[in-house]
Amino acid sequence: MAFVYLAVAILAEVVATSALKATEGFTRLWPSLLVVAGYALAFYMLSLVLRTIPVGIAYALWAGLGIVLVALVGLLVYGQRPDLPAVIGIGLIVAGVVIIQLFSSISH
Repeated sequence: MAFVYLAVAILAEVVATSALKATEGFTRLWPSLLVVAGYALAFYMLSLVLRTIPVGIAYALWAGLGIVLVALVGLLVYGQRPDLPAVIGIGLIVAGVVIIQLFSSISH
């Protein structure tokens, strides 16, 4: 169940982070409320995850997958194309998450 909570935490954080641009410095009400609600849900779910998954592993997965998903939202919604160094960096983040999941004994 912890990984379901983690998936919800990641998705909520991605929605909140992606909506930040639309708040225009928190001057627009509905996007601002979406940001606050998204982060509240993300941190609540992350707190449930930490009951069973070590904090370093949970945060690495949460942050790493969040970065990849936010970059995809940036590309698809805002037309923000990452350059080659950014793509390589994101690839290294994905590789790190995969290595943690497959080979780290602490993640099981």
